[in-house]
Amino acid sequence: MIAVEFAKQTWRLRTYVGFSLAGLIPVVFAISFKANPPKGPGHEFFDLATGSGINLSITALTAVGSFLLIVVGSLFAGESISGEADWGTLRYLLVRPVNRHRLLGAKLLVAVVLAVAATAFVTVVGMLVGTAAFGWHPVVTPTGAVSQGSALGRMAVATLYVAWCQAAYVSFAFMLSTMTDRAFGAVAGGVGLGVVSQILNNIPALDSTSYVYPTHYLDAWHSLFLQSGQTQEMLRGLLVQVPYVVVFLAVGWWWFNRKDVTS
Repeated sequence: MIAVEFAKQTWRLRTYVGFSLAGLIPVVFAISFKANPPKGPGHEFFDLATGSGINLSITALTAVGSFLLIVVGSLFAGESISGEADWGTLRYLLVRPVNRHRLLGAKLLVAVVLAVAATAFVTVVGMLVGTAAFGWHPVVTPTGAVSQGSALGRMAVATLYVAWCQAAYVSFAFMLSTMTDRAFGAVAGGVGLGVVSQILNNIPALDSTSYVYPTHYLDAWHSLFLQSGQTQEMLRGLLVQVPYVVVFLAVGWWWFNRKDVTS
C-alpha cells in the first residue's frame, strides 16, 4: 500500500507545484543578489547571502521556512484523505481488505516524506545555484567563517530541523483532512495555524506565552553557524512540536475510524 501511495501522490499536479515553488525561491534569490548584492557586510544571514553557495542556501531556507514550507507541507497533508473524498474514491479504497489504520498510516507517511523532501529540495537547489553564482567558499557568518565540510553537515541538521518544525501544521492539516471532504479546507487550516502562530509570536504583549507557539523556535538552527553554538533553543523547538503532533494525530485517527465514509 505504501508503494502505491508514493506512486500516486508523487505524480500528482500539487506535488509538482509544491516542489516547483520550493525550488523557485533559491533561484530568485541567486538572480536578485547577483544583480543587486547587499550593501556592506551586515550582521544578518540575508546580508551575507553572497558569501558562498552555502550562504545562499542558508538564506533560502530561512526565507521559505517561515511561510512557503508551511503551505507546501499543509498541501501534502491536507489533500491526503480529503483529496480522495473530493474525487469520490475514498469509499472504494475502504472497500478493499485494508483497515483504516493502515490507510491513515500510509497516507501520513507519504505526506511526511514529501514535506521533508521539499525542505531538502530548497537546501540543495540553494546550494547549487548559490555555488554557480557566488562560488564554493567557506561560509561567512556574523561571528566568523565555517569551512565547507563542516557547513555541509550543519546544513543537513538544519534541514531536518526546519522539516520537523513543520510538524504541527502538517499534523493539523492531516487531522482536518480526515474530517472534511474538501481538500481546500484542510490545506487552508494548516496554513492558517501557521499564520496565526506567526502573528501571536510577534505580539509583544504575549511574549510570556510565545514559547508554546510552533513557530517560535523556527530560526533556532542559525545557532549551528555561530561561534556560540548554543543548541538549547533547537531542543526546545523540537519538543514544542510534540504535543501538537500527538493531539492532532490522535484526534484525526479517532475521528476517521468512527466516521461514515460516503464519498
